[in-house]
Amino acid sequence: MQALVEHLPHLDSHVQGTIRVVAFYDTLMRRRVDLPALARASAGLAECVAGIRLHGTGRVIRMAPDGRQASAPSPPASTTAPITLDEEEIGTVWLERPGPPSPLDEVLLDRLAIAAAAVVERYGPARTTMADPALVELVISSDSDEAARARALRLLGFAADLPVHVVAVRSRLPLDQVGGLVCPARLVKAAPLADVGVILATTVDPARFPAGVRAGIGAATSPDRSWQQARTALRFTTPRQPVVHYDSLGAIALLAQVPHDAARDNADVAAIARIADSPEDLETLDAYCATGSLRRAADLLHLHHSSVARRLDQIGKTLGIELTEPTGLMRARLALTARRLLDD
Repeated sequence: MQALVEHLPHLDSHVQGTIRVVAFYDTLMRRRVDLPALARASAGLAECVAGIRLHGTGRVIRMAPDGRQASAPSPPASTTAPITLDEEEIGTVWLERPGPPSPLDEVLLDRLAIAAAAVVERYGPARTTMADPALVELVISSDSDEAARARALRLLGFAADLPVHVVAVRSRLPLDQVGGLVCPARLVKAAPLADVGVILATTVDPARFPAGVRAGIGAATSPDRSWQQARTALRFTTPRQPVVHYDSLGAIALLAQVPHDAARDNADVAAIARIADSPEDLETLDAYCATGSLRRAADLLHLHHSSVARRLDQIGKTLGIELTEPTGLMRARLALTARRLLDD
């Protein structure tokens, strides 16, 4: 690149500057610099603070033009660019330039982002969210021995002394996006299996799952056991409760072990089928079972409580269950849940 600049002195100044920026980062990559050195060199070249942030670890590096870490609070970035690895955004680079951007800032950030992705890949494990499904399957399979499981976890980047939560997910959103949301500041890995997505993370925030995602969260025991728990919890999710933690199920989790034929032949479960053709009745029964209160169910349904009472009276007659009695409410809850498990 430098030779090209020397042999073509009449190049447009912007083109010359672009070539020099590319050559600058080519030199840095040949020297195999790390992220702090990359940010430090970029700040010197740009003559303003340069920053790098990795989404997977939450690591932030800000360097000033004098080569020191920038200590002042970070102002809004003047120019930003995504760091992309394996077609996934794994971080961001930016400049904190007071005043208008320089004509070469866009080129500089583009090369900085490419260099940062190369550094992350070289010194890994790569902080991408999407992982090799074969490695993830080794982690969660009950057929894996402990040595193979530990090796797979190490290759995925997980420390041996940290528990790993396993999440079973059904989502139309990309798994890497879901994983990044529920575990924004720690290592998270995701992979699609045959019928469900898997997320492995050291921490999981249930409140951060986006709308439209169903998720079952296993306890942080052995990953294979946690995976079974997560699959079970996923079966108990509903539109009203799209995220279920296995620990919250308690004895209700035992319903997942009932053979399908036994559940289908149960009189109460069979009775639910008699109202299955009426979405209005199913929604009313679900709201009442979820709240255990006529008035709270009416609030959920945005109806007057007298209207809900009339519906429940008719539903109770169809089911042959006295819904206003504690025993009847418990029977309806169990039957409704068992019916959902059959439909899953």
